[in-house]
Amino acid sequence: MSDIKMNEKEKKEAKSQARLDYEEGLSLLKSGQTAQAANMFHNALLGFEQEKDSIGVANAADKLGDICAERRDMEKALQHYDRVTSICHDQGDSLSVFSLDKKKAKLYADCGRHEEAIARYLDIIDEYNAMRNPQGTVSTLEILAGIYIDAGKRYKAADCFRTAASIHAKYKHAKHAEALLKKAEEVLIEA
Repeated sequence: MSDIKMNEKEKKEAKSQARLDYEEGLSLLKSGQTAQAANMFHNALLGFEQEKDSIGVANAADKLGDICAERRDMEKALQHYDRVTSICHDQGDSLSVFSLDKKKAKLYADCGRHEEAIARYLDIIDEYNAMRNPQGTVSTLEILAGIYIDAGKRYKAADCFRTAASIHAKYKHAKHAEALLKKAEEVLIEA
């Protein structure tokens, strides 16, 4: 049996209105029209809910969370992210949950809620260590150091830089290790 080719009009007709709204939201978001994109994602979310499409709900809620996070509307962003996290848990999608944890940690840091951000980033470091991902660990340690600096905890920031340097040294990345040790010293000098 030969494949039947669908033209663009037939492809659009095969998609639900919720899917079309979601795709339009992506297009608007890409072009920087966040208010219109948020409206389309909201429409898509309602449509996916009616269709009982949990993956669609998760995708639309995630995009709405991103838009709220960009606007620093922390409570709404967290509501959307928590909804997505719940769906991902139900689906057994631990990688998406991990990605959401990173978004939440960044949101806390961006909103100046240092203690929550620090706690989340420490959990993320534990997860990277469990995955045996030194690159993720090092980049997260550097982010965490910046948060410690913002929170006025320069000694802890220096510890983060030294820990990241030791990981680089372990993999014989001498230049990177040296640069991070220098950052640790500079942070302490400024203290």
